[in-house]
Parts: sequence; C-alpha cells; structure tokens
Amino acid sequence: MIIIPVKEGESIDRALKRYKRKYEKTGVVKELRARQQYTKPSVIKRAAHMKAVYVQKLRDAEQNM
Repeated sequence: MIIIPVKEGESIDRALKRYKRKYEKTGVVKELRARQQYTKPSVIKRAAHMKAVYVQKLRDAEQNM
C-alpha cells in the first residue's frame, strides 16, 4: 500500500500528483497490461534484443560525433 504523507499547507492537488507518480513507479498498470495477453518467450527475447541493438546504435552515433 502506498502512503503519501500530506505536509501542512500542501494542496491536495500536489499530494495527488505525488501519489500518481509514486503509483506509476511501482509498475502495477504496466504489469496488468502485460498480463492481459500471453506473449511467447521468444517474442519477448526478440524485442529485448532489438531494443538493445537500437540503444547500442544510439550510443555509437553519440560517440562518433
């Protein structure tokens, strides 16, 4: 359970924004969306590999500049 202490004089909107940010960092929504459909392990591996290749290309391009 996420607990957000509200400081004295702090607006509710500000506290709600902190709550939403903290909730998003826990990854609950991301996990729920991933569980809605089955993804084969080979597809997950392929996506991770493609992401790693993309990131490596970005880093190489940055170093060459």
